Amino acid sequence: MFCLRLPPWLQARTQLCTFPLQRVHKFASLQEARLRAPNKVQRLLYPFTDVDAYLDSSVDRTQFHLFQPCLDDVLKAERLFCSSPSHHIDYYMSAERMDHSPALKQPEVCFIGRSNVGKSSLIKSLFSLSPNVEVKISKTPGHTKKMNFFRVGRAFTIVDMPGYGHRAPKDFVDMVEPYLYSRKNLVRTFLLVDGSVGLQKTDHIALEMCEETRCPYVMVVTKIDKCGRGSLLTNLLNFQDVIKTQTTSCFPQPFLVSSLQFSGIYLLRCFIAHITGNIQLTDTSQI
Repeated sequence: MFCLRLPPWLQARTQLCTFPLQRVHKFASLQEARLRAPNKVQRLLYPFTDVDAYLDSSVDRTQFHLFQPCLDDVLKAERLFCSSPSHHIDYYMSAERMDHSPALKQPEVCFIGRSNVGKSSLIKSLFSLSPNVEVKISKTPGHTKKMNFFRVGRAFTIVDMPGYGHRAPKDFVDMVEPYLYSRKNLVRTFLLVDGSVGLQKTDHIALEMCEETRCPYVMVVTKIDKCGRGSLLTNLLNFQDVIKTQTTSCFPQPFLVSSLQFSGIYLLRCFIAHITGNIQLTDTSQI
């Protein structure tokens, strides 16, 4: 279990990387978030903390605490998202077909979800420590029409996939399925679902597609700031039940995030850094 008290080193003014503060989110880095009250930092790091107390005592919480790295590991992961002359982070290219995809060797993770679920916003938050990385965001659902590749130095690649559902590309299946089935360096798919509305019919179809590929994937619950606590808890319990009863390749723990409030971003960075083999965790339950 993690401790609610922040260690002295987190309160110290240790600089992790250099970036223009006026151009990034105020919570982009732990070195800024540490200035907030400890309970605020705790909620930013582990968003489930904010709803845990409202769950009935009969609810099994194990599934929500499987990945809970120590703060040292979170800070190690954060460094990977800081661009530097020797560790360049950038938008690399876009592709409409699997055979157009770049031949990259480093580990790869992809983000897939319903149109307007917040994929591009989430990726922009992950890259907020490197504000020069170009991540296009639109208020219009279905803005992403191609597979967009972002290189994180030689460490790993993040792929922003087109959204499914409303205004999805007509050839969405022909574009995405071959990638999920045959991309050899793909280590994890992140299936994004809207925490304010719960699983929709198209989400269940996407979940079935992820299951058919038999590649590891994880559910990311977005927009947790857009709904009341009651609705979020109801949807979380539904996610928990679906993962337990309908999946075999999905990581048991759903990740809660808010790109607006920055909740869960640090934890997701750490998870990505670990599954791509870039950091070894010193304290967590299981992966």
